[in-house]
Amino acid sequence: MSEFKVLMPKMGESVQEATITKWFVKEGDTIEEDDLLFEIATEKVDSEIPSPVDGVISKILYGLDEVVPVGEIVAYIKTDDEEDETDSSTDFVENTTISTEAVSDDTKNSEVEVLSDQTETTRFYSPLVRSIAKEENISIAELETIPGSGENGRVQKNDILNYIENKSKSNQPNVTPSKPVVSKAPLSIGAEDQIVEMGRVRKLIADHMVNSAQSAPHVTSVVEADVTNLVFWRKKAKDAFMQKYGEKLTYMPMFTEAVATALREFPMVNASVDGDKIILRSKVNVGIAVSKPDGNLIVPVITNADQKNLVGLTSSLNDLANRARNNKLTPDEISGGTFSITNFGSFRNIIGTPIINQPQVAILATGSIEKKPAVLETPTGDVIAIRHKMFLSLSYDHRIVDGALGGAFLRRIADLLEEFDINRAI
Repeated sequence: MSEFKVLMPKMGESVQEATITKWFVKEGDTIEEDDLLFEIATEKVDSEIPSPVDGVISKILYGLDEVVPVGEIVAYIKTDDEEDETDSSTDFVENTTISTEAVSDDTKNSEVEVLSDQTETTRFYSPLVRSIAKEENISIAELETIPGSGENGRVQKNDILNYIENKSKSNQPNVTPSKPVVSKAPLSIGAEDQIVEMGRVRKLIADHMVNSAQSAPHVTSVVEADVTNLVFWRKKAKDAFMQKYGEKLTYMPMFTEAVATALREFPMVNASVDGDKIILRSKVNVGIAVSKPDGNLIVPVITNADQKNLVGLTSSLNDLANRARNNKLTPDEISGGTFSITNFGSFRNIIGTPIINQPQVAILATGSIEKKPAVLETPTGDVIAIRHKMFLSLSYDHRIVDGALGGAFLRRIADLLEEFDINRAI
């Protein structure tokens, strides 16, 4: 009999630790391969970790709400194998496929109980930060005002210690300029009103949107594009495309192709802002907003979108969208985006003003395609014809993208779609 080491799995290059939010087993339990062991939460996804072996849980090393670095031993499983422990546990870390599941109600409630205040929070706080806040009598409302230097604004140990030091020096209540105190109007609740608790993912989305609106001055430009050639080509090509490549052809790959081309021509839009510095991204990684069955949004990313042809973009989009809706994305597949697209047209909306997906500086919204009468110039004079048209709206960060740049970039996308070759080969 040997002892198998269960390690905190590798969840992507940008994720270095995770919080254990639930144990499905206890010491002494007999388990089979693929039985669920524990649930973890990161700032990007929630995941359920299965067992790679049959055996008996001999030791659990971490409890609920403990933050565990990637590669650390989480538990031991006694097995009947005599194979080398190190090799088997290493394979588990490198090859485990993470499934992204919504966090349970039990997890949400346990997080609130651990905090020193019963108030709900909008950000994740590590046990160490919570402990320091409790010792220093920092309320949850006050903790929410502390700017975080970690990923996605996460408050780290140095952030809260610096806050405490500055607070003691000034002996004045700290109000963070980047998160102004907003007075809320009194909220009345009727006897028949229903109160629905936000899930963890919805809280993260809400916080991300508020942070984006506060940090970036948003401007939105709109153009109307005549996409008649594109519509006719897709109608003519979609069946043959499916037969040849086994992929359903939607409009989104063609929108993505035009966006990726324009981003190479306008590098200032393929950028991020870091204080008073502008970071021009070397890669064109386009994120596509996908609505999940639970009502939440997720933005999987097509990396190097400008290097893929229409077949490659279609395949990537279909794969990412399907796995997004089934909670099968890994953290790396929703990281590293340099620009985003959201398709309002899928809900029959003609136009929208989307919020920028930080740390990007722009996002494109595509409206529904509709038949409209239009005036066309011909050699024999103007005529009225039925054309397929759509609105494209671009929200951009006015700190670095001015109206001239944003307008020219948006116009270029529209031109690329309008100039689509109706005789293009499949």
